[in-house]
Amino acid sequence: MLKKNWKKTLLLENSTIRKVIKNLEKSALQIVLVIDKKKNLVGTITDGDIRRGLLNGLNISNPIKKLINKKPLIGSSTMSANTMNQIMQTNKINQLPIIDKSKKIVGLYFWDAIKYSITQKSQVIIMAGGKGKRMMPHTKTCPKPLLPVGGKPILEHILLKARSEGFNNFIISINYLGEMIEDYFGNGSKWGVKIKYLKENMPLGTIGALSLIKNRPNFPFIVCNGDIISDIKYTDLLDFHIKNKAFGTVAVKPYEIKNPYGVVKIDGNQIVDIEEKPIVKSHVNIGVYVFSPKIINEIKKNKYLDMNILIQKLLGKMKKIIAYPAYEPWLDIGKPKDLKKNKFY
Repeated sequence: MLKKNWKKTLLLENSTIRKVIKNLEKSALQIVLVIDKKKNLVGTITDGDIRRGLLNGLNISNPIKKLINKKPLIGSSTMSANTMNQIMQTNKINQLPIIDKSKKIVGLYFWDAIKYSITQKSQVIIMAGGKGKRMMPHTKTCPKPLLPVGGKPILEHILLKARSEGFNNFIISINYLGEMIEDYFGNGSKWGVKIKYLKENMPLGTIGALSLIKNRPNFPFIVCNGDIISDIKYTDLLDFHIKNKAFGTVAVKPYEIKNPYGVVKIDGNQIVDIEEKPIVKSHVNIGVYVFSPKIINEIKKNKYLDMNILIQKLLGKMKKIIAYPAYEPWLDIGKPKDLKKNKFY
């Protein structure tokens, strides 16, 4: 169908990546149409283009030049709807920019039907069994996932975010003061979802509780730490995992550390280089994942296991583990002061 609000996707070619992200959020059409001053189509940018750029070292303050797909598939104003549908179906794309004879953008054709989604069948598993030692004394009588941020427990923020995207089957792993979590959420009916629990008789680490699942899921599922709040889109994460045919997907966020001193590189007593206050760029794990159901076979029942050890084990077995670069706001509730934040961005 031809989108009436397609003009919201227009963005000048001298814009920054930050502006692209804001454009995508405002239009909700999953594409940005990049134009020059004469409104000629220069190219397109999608969410996937941004994430690939971030993995390659770009940041949101950079210009969009390196992200633009300058040879996108396009339709013309003379094409029939049937022809455009065939182009999109054959090439597995959701959007088709429409241009006229002078190459000016005149519309955007959109086909929701081809977007692959299994959110109703996929489960969200939330790891909420930890003691939250860094949050003492707040966690002395309350499990960390129930601590309030912005008037709601951390765990409720996670549940509501996932529910808003169509997920309604949840599993929560519990151990320390787990009965309080179970009393608060029950079977999930209050929130219009279904909740089951994995009850750890002993601490099983950050991922060991998956060994307690009785019926192995039939579809890729999301795993989320119970002490983070994020604006990450679980549907996009799941779709990314499926399209890349991955065994596991780890959501990561670009992170920079600026050295406050000039760094001198030496060879023996010879100075070979000097750099003033260099910035070291890396990616950090933000505690959100997607896994193949076969992951259960890799976890020994009732054995302590942390996520980093599991990932290293899977890499050693040559399993396909990929990174999903997240630019969305994210908050790890690691210090008592984080509880005072009403927003996490």
